[in-house]
Amino acid sequence: MTDDADAASDPSDDEVVRTAAEAAEGIVFKHYDQSAVTDLDVTVTFEDGVLDVDVYLNAPADAEPDREAVAQEAVETAGEAVDELFDE
Repeated sequence: MTDDADAASDPSDDEVVRTAAEAAEGIVFKHYDQSAVTDLDVTVTFEDGVLDVDVYLNAPADAEPDREAVAQEAVETAGEAVDELFDE
């Protein structure tokens, strides 16, 4: 396959961003009830083939698992979801 054909079969930037954001949010709500999360901001950019995911999560301080661990898992899962998208 040529580079042009590869590029044509790659997902769009919007699809990449949407996939990453949905994956990150899915992880957060896998660990916490939606009512327990007082603020969630998932920021995803995909420019020049570089994915950047930032997750801000405000949940109760005594929540288990730890908020920072969940946010980190959400970022990692978003990256994995995008990798899988490109592997299809």
